[in-house]
Amino acid sequence: MRAVITEKSDPDVRRRLGDLRRFYAILDRLESAIGGRRWLSSCDGRMTWPQRGVYFFMENGEERTDSGQGLRIVRVGTHALTAGSRTTLWNRLAQHKGQEKSGGGNHRGSIFRLLVGVALSCRNGGRSVPTWGRGSNASREIREQEEALERDVSKLIRAMPFVWLAVDDEPGPDSDRGFIERNSIALLSNFDGVPLDPASPTWLGHACERGEGRVKRSGLWNQNHVGENHDPAFLDTFENRVNGLCT
Repeated sequence: MRAVITEKSDPDVRRRLGDLRRFYAILDRLESAIGGRRWLSSCDGRMTWPQRGVYFFMENGEERTDSGQGLRIVRVGTHALTAGSRTTLWNRLAQHKGQEKSGGGNHRGSIFRLLVGVALSCRNGGRSVPTWGRGSNASREIREQEEALERDVSKLIRAMPFVWLAVDDEPGPDSDRGFIERNSIALLSNFDGVPLDPASPTWLGHACERGEGRVKRSGLWNQNHVGENHDPAFLDTFENRVNGLCT
């Protein structure tokens, strides 16, 4: 359901809508700066990737309805948020993509994959996989039982367009990457507030029951930060980083 924004609307809602419009305007410039959107179905580690960055996934059929036109962001993420981490941007994207040859993957190494798999299982109860999301490791037998669902997850994620922002700062919780990630999620999330750019009625995420329904309540394939308030100052950091790519 589309939110009705008027001059008499809650000022906090109007401010958030203004920040959403600015966010997507910055995102448009980022898309131009990197030469357009990509799809994991056609990406690999031989391509040129920044060492570290923030990524933003969209989803076909998920249109913005309040902040402007175009696809809405459905997943924001980064990596290397602990000191000393060596995880690269492509490492993280490859975990979401899954295995090249088999089309499968490892949802225990990707919360994005785990959440999409939960939604698929809930929507298609007859194909429920009881072991999905249980434990940090699994036996070969369990992985074989999960393989069909892993392939379905890969197919969906690989079809989602995405863009990324290179932010090659040091690993750690205080990095600009972490600042941009958590505040982007908080801004985009409809967790408990007036819905802006809400998920479509047919969005798969409505079937995700994990974590108090954080996915379906937020409209994002995220769990962390969806119930937080965003700091508008992150938009300056985001914009400055994007402007740095354009110079």
